[in-house]
Amino acid sequence: MALVPPIKLSDEEKLDILQRLDGFRQWHSLEEKRYCLVCGEMITGREIQVIGDIRGKGLLRIICPTELCNAMPMEWVRPTDEALIKIAMADAERRRIRLSTQAGRATRSLPKKKRQAMQSAEQGLTATSGGGRKQQTKTRGC
Repeated sequence: MALVPPIKLSDEEKLDILQRLDGFRQWHSLEEKRYCLVCGEMITGREIQVIGDIRGKGLLRIICPTELCNAMPMEWVRPTDEALIKIAMADAERRRIRLSTQAGRATRSLPKKKRQAMQSAEQGLTATSGGGRKQQTKTRGC
């Protein structure tokens, strides 16, 4: 998202500008999606921001609409299956980390006795894991 306010355009004007300024991929409608490699967000042509001189004397630019992201067309790709899989994997990893963090906070907020009981129960489970059998060690007689 730019510090300069985006220019207000009609749908036809915006599509025309996307078609002219994106030299990397063709745009057929404002509903088409692109994946921003910089911020990791899926964006549509309608959301893309046009900035620059509205009097026609300066250059126009198109940038990612995501806050604090100024990515340009060369940093956007069509959402292929591979890109969608990467997005899903990144989202799953973020959720896993968030749940792990929440679980840690919840555990820390428990009273000390309950927390110690949970930890000792976890240790008991890990000590018997590995098939649930204890290995016997042979000792040689002297």
